[in-house]
Amino acid sequence: MNKPPSIYKTRFLVVCISSLFFSASFNMLIPELPAYLSILGGAEYKGLIISLFTLTAAISRPFSGKLTDTIGRKPVMIIGVLVSLVCGFLYPVMITVSGFLFLRLLHGFSTGFSPTAIAAYVADSIPKDRLGEALGIQGLCFSAGLALGPALGSFIKLYYSFNVLFYSSSFIAFVSFLLIINLRESLLKTKFMKSSIFQFSRHDFFAKEVLPSATVTFFTYIAFGVILTIIADWSEHLGIINKGTFFIVFTLSSLCVRFIAGKTSDIYGRSIVIKMGLIVLILSLLIIGYFNNSIGLLIGSGFYGLAMGVLSPALNAWTIDMSHPDHRGKAMATMYISLEVGIGLGAFFSGWYYQDDMYRIPIIIYTCALMAVLAFVYMLFKPISRH
Repeated sequence: MNKPPSIYKTRFLVVCISSLFFSASFNMLIPELPAYLSILGGAEYKGLIISLFTLTAAISRPFSGKLTDTIGRKPVMIIGVLVSLVCGFLYPVMITVSGFLFLRLLHGFSTGFSPTAIAAYVADSIPKDRLGEALGIQGLCFSAGLALGPALGSFIKLYYSFNVLFYSSSFIAFVSFLLIINLRESLLKTKFMKSSIFQFSRHDFFAKEVLPSATVTFFTYIAFGVILTIIADWSEHLGIINKGTFFIVFTLSSLCVRFIAGKTSDIYGRSIVIKMGLIVLILSLLIIGYFNNSIGLLIGSGFYGLAMGVLSPALNAWTIDMSHPDHRGKAMATMYISLEVGIGLGAFFSGWYYQDDMYRIPIIIYTCALMAVLAFVYMLFKPISRH
């Protein structure tokens, strides 16, 4: 039997490492931004910290998807990283509540561009029968940034200042930029940037063929928006000093299963893996909501990480499976739009209902569990093929 070719090519590994640094650059700010906004006098707007970020991320997805399929994957990756780099330098300048909220809108363009292009780049570079495995590894690196970023950010703020935190975010984004600047473009037929590229029809905004994965993604990521908004306050309330601890546990458990989950979905199909992930997601949210102590929170975080480690690569691979090869950027943009909308709505409504009342947090978490149940029911009645 011939040994299958390795997926661990240099450019794939470089994209994965760049993805880690990019993720860390903006996620390192998240645990400290609620306190920073309170200092500026905008405590009542905490729900907008994430929802404004995801709003522009979602709005920019159709543009990033079309650009990814025309001018290439690499330029779109670079645009996203540069936005994150510039924003780190602007936070110390925007010292009013309105300025801060405007900057959160601007910062959202970073995740509206880079992840779309990264997923398309990986899909171009990897054989289809290894795609779940590859996306699991790339997602593992992105999630490592999600864990290391908040922990590092909280450490920097604890011993230094908010300004040092913001400048550190820019530096880490710069490292991500250096990694991808010399990458070879993976899109075979690229077009020059011209005005016609920015002419959109309604067909450019949504890839209807990936509606099933977009639907499940939407219901799945509502909980993530909630966690990004309230988990720092909840952790502090339960006596956890480093607000990034939840994300460390969440990501470590996620790392344990991403590689295996992605490979399993290549072998046994996306449907069964997604259903298993949703069951674990529901369990994790019930644990977080029920146990009103730090141990319960961290156990729930571990299960939540397992759930997302299973779901993320399977959903990404399922989206690619259903997409047209010439429109992978648009397909991934569609999936990411649903992701951003889910995160944004979760963040907005949890912030609106929370209002610094800790006793409301379990109710919010139980509502997220209900959304995950809806996703599971959808999967039960939505027949899909093996891939």
